[in-house]
Amino acid sequence: MMDMINIALPKGRLGEAVYARFKAAGYPCPSIEEENRKLIFENPEAGVRYFWVKPSDVSIYVERGAADVGIAGKDILLEYAPDVYELADLGLGKCRMCVAARKDFRDRPGRILRVATKFPRIAARHYSGQSREIDIIRLNGSIEIAPILGLSDVIVDIVETGKTLLENGLEPRETIVPISARLIANKVGYKFKHEGILELCRRIEAQS
Repeated sequence: MMDMINIALPKGRLGEAVYARFKAAGYPCPSIEEENRKLIFENPEAGVRYFWVKPSDVSIYVERGAADVGIAGKDILLEYAPDVYELADLGLGKCRMCVAARKDFRDRPGRILRVATKFPRIAARHYSGQSREIDIIRLNGSIEIAPILGLSDVIVDIVETGKTLLENGLEPRETIVPISARLIANKVGYKFKHEGILELCRRIEAQS
């Protein structure tokens, strides 16, 4: 049991897609496909133990060693900078981190730009690279309404299709970074389960 690889899967559609890839790579766990409310699933024969966690918590479980590996979005890795190894880009959950604004918004570089976002560190780094002074407004819910109500000038958020922006009278102005799901590993776990994790990574990448 101690040699099993502990894998943190993000809840939701992304996690289901990731598990399908793990299964195809030779790491099935039949109990995870049953109708139940369990959060932890084991298959000693395949040498894996899966557990479901909130997507934004995956990197915490991996960094702290509760999981040997996990799947986290590049947005989470950039925002929280966990002390983990990034092993592979799975090419799943593709989207982009963008700056968006009302269609009629015209920026004036000399003024302080008000930026509403769930990703203050990413936003700060982006505008620091432009030597732009900003006022970050951290929000947790649907931030598309911030520019509409005059709370902010722009937003920095994840954009998949752009439909939500369009329906709320906004448009993407620039792409900060492309986002996708990444396979990450705990540094200590990677050392002690090196061969197993490398083999898992190789098989998963072969499914891309």
